[in-house]
Amino acid sequence: MSMETPAPTPWCAAYAAPKPEAATIPREEVLVMLKERRPGKDFVLVDLRRNDHEVRPSNIALYPSLPTIYRMFKEAGVRKVIWYCGRATSWLADLIASEGDTSMQSLALLEGIRGWANAGGEYVEWMDGYDAAVWFKSG
Repeated sequence: MSMETPAPTPWCAAYAAPKPEAATIPREEVLVMLKERRPGKDFVLVDLRRNDHEVRPSNIALYPSLPTIYRMFKEAGVRKVIWYCGRATSWLADLIASEGDTSMQSLALLEGIRGWANAGGEYVEWMDGYDAAVWFKSG
């Protein structure tokens, strides 16, 4: 008789399933926004690539915080919240819709941060701590 260990439940199973398709925004539009608008007021660009806690992925800490994040952005007059993460994009979009809010959008950066980093100098100059060796590994 075989004693197989069951596969672990993924961390995201504890939270609402996101919509299948997150709304996106092309990097060209974000670049124009960075150049012409006021980041932090008209829009925010949220980076979830790193863990915000030593043990848990950042999305685990994010989900229960979304109502607070939404209220904070709403009070600040933020109209576009742009994420590198499609799951986070969908979660906030669901919350925005449940609030009946038509003035705020939750958008995923099309092609993500890797697409941004690989788009060339005009893009990477907006990346704090950019290191080409990290983005262009051989193999």
